[in-house]
Amino acid sequence: MSMKSLFALAPLALALMAQPSAAEDAASPEASRIHATAERLVQDNNPARLEVLKAHLDTLGLPYQLQAFEGGNRQTGAMAGTNLVITLGSGERDIILMAHYDAAVLRDGAFSHGVVDNAGGTLAVIEAAKKLQGHGHHLKHRIVVVLTDQEELGLIGARNWLEQADKARIAGVVNVDVAAYGRTVMFGLNNGEASRGMVRTLRTYCADTATDCEAFPVYPPSEDRVFSAAGIPVLSLGIQNAIGARQMWLAFNGGQDNGLREGFVPDVFQNIHTHEDKMDKLVSGDVAQFADFLTGLVQTIDVESTGKNP
Repeated sequence: MSMKSLFALAPLALALMAQPSAAEDAASPEASRIHATAERLVQDNNPARLEVLKAHLDTLGLPYQLQAFEGGNRQTGAMAGTNLVITLGSGERDIILMAHYDAAVLRDGAFSHGVVDNAGGTLAVIEAAKKLQGHGHHLKHRIVVVLTDQEELGLIGARNWLEQADKARIAGVVNVDVAAYGRTVMFGLNNGEASRGMVRTLRTYCADTATDCEAFPVYPPSEDRVFSAAGIPVLSLGIQNAIGARQMWLAFNGGQDNGLREGFVPDVFQNIHTHEDKMDKLVSGDVAQFADFLTGLVQTIDVESTGKNP
């Protein structure tokens, strides 16, 4: 096949790789549960998304606490927000697993469906929490799962949670954002010296599990920035298909001669914060597999933590 033909087929291949497979979505109870809950999370405001999550956690038998805060920004004015916090097991120090559940208000005033950003990531974290719940007595750390509100308004939920947390207890943080399809795990290297040990653990875990992982010297900001600014070890993770992940790497790290056509925007950034961030982007089987990855990663951090920085 000619190179011209290959390039002509590339957009079609990317589109197919991003589409959900009915077989994949029905492949496991976890995948089916993720798909059904993601559909319910498509609401017209974030308080309604919160109610869906509360009902979902009740069904799973995951006890939680609500952390109310006063948030908002210059555009919205004062606005009440609510974080969901799940505490599993015990221990002198904490490993934090987090994702934001709020969706963005778009430029035209409409409310995003928020599936890629970040229903998929939120549901992966919840599935991991359910799995970790059964292993709490084997873990030496307490696991604190934080589902934050108002990330889209400026990382407000994470900041409010950290302000009230005992920072000395935090051994490390795993943040999940944009995780609805694909089996390549993306992670950032730009979270400071404190995070170097966690990055090393992640790299080893990727190799040990034969997971395709892509390290980004520059990775888009999420709530990880709240923790890196405080000198707390943190990883920021997302998933995408392999081609999309490499294109995104080039867009952020390849410089002017990155090989991408002028004006190219990676697939995922054509979806998030747009009207296209809808259920047709979700591949529940991929999210379920990512939940397994997160579960094992947290368990590995738990074992390898030195009591200071993982």
